[in-house]
Amino acid sequence: MAITAKAQYIKVAPLKARQVINLVRGKKLDQAFAILANLQKRSSSPVRKLLESALSNARQQFREITPDQLVIADIQANGGPMAKRFRAGSMGRSMPILKRTTHLEVVLEQGWR
Repeated sequence: MAITAKAQYIKVAPLKARQVINLVRGKKLDQAFAILANLQKRSSSPVRKLLESALSNARQQFREITPDQLVIADIQANGGPMAKRFRAGSMGRSMPILKRTTHLEVVLEQGWR
């Protein structure tokens, strides 16, 4: 039994999202919510919303499931498309600015890890 959820085009850099998802990987879902509630990172909000979506998907498939029964089996933050901008640099040159996006994926499983 694997429950999946995806969030795409999140306006956070993948490296910064990976800092947050490394904290919750392998944890029970209720522990992950507690960690994300106390974390002062911008990417913790999209990760929390993704986990809530996965929990909703689990409740849709299996009516009587609770967050303490689910474990985060796999969670990934992959790079999405980049918006490319330019700003003035020294000696009349232009310097690129890459506004990165992230695709998040999570897989929940029932059981103990």
